[in-house]
Amino acid sequence: MDLADSPEDAEFRARLREWLGKVLPTLPPKPSPDDWPGRRAYDLGWQRTLYDAGYADVHWQASPGVRLIFLEETEKAGAPYVGAGFVGLLHAGPTIAAEGTAEQRARWLPPILRGEEVWCQGFSEPDAGSDLAALRTRAWRDGDDYVVSGSKIWTSHAEVADWCELLVRTDPAAPKHQGITWLAMPMDAPGITVRPLRTLAGSAEFAEVFLDEVRVPVTHRVGEENDGWRVTMVTLSFERGTAFVGEVVACRRVLGELAVEARRNGRWDDPVLRRRLGALNAEFRALWRLTQWNVSEAEAKGGLPGVGGSVFKLRYSQARQELYDTAADVLGDESLDTDRPWVHDRLSSLSYTIAAGTSQIQRNIVAERILGLPKGR
Repeated sequence: MDLADSPEDAEFRARLREWLGKVLPTLPPKPSPDDWPGRRAYDLGWQRTLYDAGYADVHWQASPGVRLIFLEETEKAGAPYVGAGFVGLLHAGPTIAAEGTAEQRARWLPPILRGEEVWCQGFSEPDAGSDLAALRTRAWRDGDDYVVSGSKIWTSHAEVADWCELLVRTDPAAPKHQGITWLAMPMDAPGITVRPLRTLAGSAEFAEVFLDEVRVPVTHRVGEENDGWRVTMVTLSFERGTAFVGEVVACRRVLGELAVEARRNGRWDDPVLRRRLGALNAEFRALWRLTQWNVSEAEAKGGLPGVGGSVFKLRYSQARQELYDTAADVLGDESLDTDRPWVHDRLSSLSYTIAAGTSQIQRNIVAERILGLPKGR
């Protein structure tokens, strides 16, 4: 398998680098992490800048290879992250592009690309996290609408979202994987209550969402009624396939910074620490190659990420935690100072073996869908 850039990809990479070098120095300062309206405006402003320059559609219109180059180069250059646009650009948008009708694609995709609308993800529930198919938020037909009641938790960016990719149960009598439907719910609909959740790191990018007979038009259903689990697998393939690419690049950069800091503060003299840094360097190099392999496989299969994303997600989650545990060893007593670099990252890394599908779920996927092992009883 050839993992080198094609001539076309090399030209795209060079053109993108040149553009980033010109535009990044002109950006305004980032708002405070707690200023969510300000962060929304900043993130959407960056997306509009990408749109005006012709780079906005890389997340689902470009080939997986071009998408990989874009994520790699923007992270290396220190460009803004997608931020509040995460769900729209990396989850809902690609899903609608793959599964939506022509009318749905025309309605929802352009505002995402232009940086005009934010989406949140309404999947997990208090009793349906790892076992997502056990969700109980109910939706029943009433004329041209679904009427939705229930609650969601860990809903990303709900407090500033315009739309929610929402999983509901439309047939409670069906087997749990067969009675689910994927809806696009407007967040300004009557009956929606959002309650922000504060994380261990002090941020509030998640929320609880309570739904009390919220009416969602049937035309906002993506896919067929009761076929939502299949559509959800498309969403999750994007979430686990390329959504973490930029973070792998960032982790490789952090690893180099840790080596510099260890030399500065004398901890480099510890041979055990040096071996850990060397092992992590090999780990992240391997993860990058796995990412390239997954992207090449996706290109060969029409653009959709495959189950190889679960292999990546499983190992990346653990490697990220190991990286920031090592950062704590490099910092020593200063690892308790939240003003120091990497301290907040260490706290947030604890969630990675849970978010986007727990490591236990990823092991099941690898065992059943890749290794062909029988399902547990």
